[in-house]
Amino acid sequence: MPNPDVSPRAAYTAAVESLADRVLGALRGAGDPVVIATQVEEAPDPKAALAAVRVLGPDVFAPALFGEAPPGPADVRTVAESFRLFPPAPDATPETAWRDWTTARLLLRYGGDDSLGAPEPPVLDDGGEGPDGPDGAGGGTGAPDTSWRVWSLRMAQLAPLALPGVAGPVHAAAARRSSALARGTARAMLRRDYPIAACLARWLAHPAHRGARPRLDVAAVVRHIELHGVGGARTALDTAIARRLLDRPEHRGGPTP
Repeated sequence: MPNPDVSPRAAYTAAVESLADRVLGALRGAGDPVVIATQVEEAPDPKAALAAVRVLGPDVFAPALFGEAPPGPADVRTVAESFRLFPPAPDATPETAWRDWTTARLLLRYGGDDSLGAPEPPVLDDGGEGPDGPDGAGGGTGAPDTSWRVWSLRMAQLAPLALPGVAGPVHAAAARRSSALARGTARAMLRRDYPIAACLARWLAHPAHRGARPRLDVAAVVRHIELHGVGGARTALDTAIARRLLDRPEHRGGPTP
């Protein structure tokens, strides 16, 4: 039963952190393999727990995608229920639309149906190569180009897509603008914005998972964030996923959502 003394925002925030912590445990092989269903069943506020499933999106499948804990029928039903209770909004941002669509495609991969109402996401505009050169490297006009900052913040919101066995236009755009992501990560580290840095580290680690050389020492970034122990369970999950992407090369020819 929900606690009447806790605001809805606080309840949802706590539910997201709790689910992220449980997913992290399963990713490390130390938790219950029936991660999603168990979380909702044991939650004091099941509605908040289902909202947390929607917030984490594709990350609820991280243990399965890393081969640690495949989702069972109860998990699949729970993710589907979260979509029914919190359907995708028609006016959602492109970042939200991409997270919803990817979650729906992963659910379909693991035995769900195709009736969740997650529409095809819009084309992601990566800004291309501006007048100052690739990734806003500067040069042509002498004016500072901050497009890489905007791009990296957008990609931080899309970090739940940076998972093994998941590929698509967002990943191709991340590969095209890898130097912008590296600059965004370095800026976040200098500002001690570790949650953003952890999200971007996942994108920098994703090409390494496929055998490419990252633009930054991602292992050092991850190690620094872990040593500081800040950002809560979601940041810990982001850094754990980045580390796993670095440590486990992908088998080529794997499925995509």
